[in-house]
Amino acid sequence: MADPALSQTLGQRIAGVARMKRLGIGMHSYGLHWKAGPFNDALSFLDYAHGLGAGGVQVSIGQRDATYARKLREKCEAWEMYLESQASLPADESAVMRFTAEVQTAQAAGATIMRTAMLGGRRYEIFNTAQEFEAFAAKSWKSLTLAEPILKKHGVRLAIENHKDWLIPELLRIVQKISSEYVGICIDTGNSIALLEGPLAVVEAYAPFAISTHVKDMGVAQYEHGFLLSEVPLGAGFLDLARMIQILERANPKIQWNLEMITRDPLEIPYLQDKYWATLKSMPARQLAEAVAMVRAHEQALPRVSQLSEAEKLKAEDDNVRQSLAFFSSLYSSATKSSAPAARSP
Repeated sequence: MADPALSQTLGQRIAGVARMKRLGIGMHSYGLHWKAGPFNDALSFLDYAHGLGAGGVQVSIGQRDATYARKLREKCEAWEMYLESQASLPADESAVMRFTAEVQTAQAAGATIMRTAMLGGRRYEIFNTAQEFEAFAAKSWKSLTLAEPILKKHGVRLAIENHKDWLIPELLRIVQKISSEYVGICIDTGNSIALLEGPLAVVEAYAPFAISTHVKDMGVAQYEHGFLLSEVPLGAGFLDLARMIQILERANPKIQWNLEMITRDPLEIPYLQDKYWATLKSMPARQLAEAVAMVRAHEQALPRVSQLSEAEKLKAEDDNVRQSLAFFSSLYSSATKSSAPAARSP
């Protein structure tokens, strides 16, 4: 007789793990609010997210004492919210103590996942030569090897974001080479469009290593040097978010969904300029052609906020988050009622 557990649908299996799963909020969804002052630490951000009905937060905690960490843990437990931390990796041995303290604080506060980005900017804007990028890659690997034993000791898993820095094969090589259960990927559903990678292809490739997310919807439009790329509220863009949810829930039913709705003017992706290609010269022509076709097929009017007053910017940011939170519940319910093919192995 077949094992009943093996015959469950994807939706049934997910329901058993994440029946009450709600969209959480990444701190960069409120970047304007952080600069303006309403939030000044993880506790104040958690309080605000709770008021919105969010399922949890992904936020920098920093180095805090035991009392502060206990307050964070107790609030999350009382409100049934998850907590994910984020921190920069140690650049060298002199930064190991700082990183260790941040991991210890995260663990004490109840966070078992820490998100990081290895590059603070965009690959095609920062590097002028392939050699510069290779030097960055070498430094990133050193940082990761310094961090991994600390993460392992304290039981905290590192989620490396695809942050407009790594192409799919490059990031996969990193997590496969480190080969640690304490190192995985924070899948950003929109970032890699800037590197001409298909959104679904990114999710499928990274799914086996997914331990966290930045969920966002995206809009695109052509401009004279390439195309514009913009975060838009969930449901207002062209990403197949339901399919992405299916793929990632199948790969990791415990994964949490962190909204990263950045309210800003569209980013310029200048693929028609030479500098863009300084570190991307091996990209197949077919990939470029597919990206251009994607932009042309999904072109839409994109939001701009630079002309708004400060008060209007803050309102727009808050409205975008609230709209996304409202959309997610029905999106998640619909996505998890049906099955999806298994993610491809890298």
